[in-house]
Amino acid sequence: MVISVTLPPALGRRLKDRRSSHRLARAAVAQHGFTLLELLIVLVIIGLLAALVAPQFLDRLESSKITTTDAQIKMLKTSLDTLRLDIGRYPTTQEGLALLVDPPADPALRARWHGPYLESALPNDAWGHPYTYAFSGTGNPPFALYSQGDTTDTSKPSKGIGINPPG
Repeated sequence: MVISVTLPPALGRRLKDRRSSHRLARAAVAQHGFTLLELLIVLVIIGLLAALVAPQFLDRLESSKITTTDAQIKMLKTSLDTLRLDIGRYPTTQEGLALLVDPPADPALRARWHGPYLESALPNDAWGHPYTYAFSGTGNPPFALYSQGDTTDTSKPSKGIGINPPG
């Protein structure tokens, strides 16, 4: 047995309108996503921007390491000058920069040593290497105090940074 129901025309239109509006809403939700092509284009643009910016950023990083090393060398030179005023001479090559933080073994110099001349331990350069100190006794100043710089990049010659570097 089949029962057939006839709806009034106004109610039938409302039901049809609801079904079609539901389909339109689902279609609108589907349109909010991105296609694979659009995502690939965005990734290519981001890659191009990164390729343009990265070399400039790395150059800036290297120049900031050189500036930091220069500032530390000036600070160490000031500490060496203060040490010389107290004990009457610069450290020998054997004593090195350690004399800025540790008192000398000679009792006469130990009495005039008013250190430590650095607020903390001896710093390393911006590349993590210790500074090189060599007392020559001649020149102004009579010592060399420098950093070897970046020794990992063998494509460029290593140039010392500081006071009287070799070469």
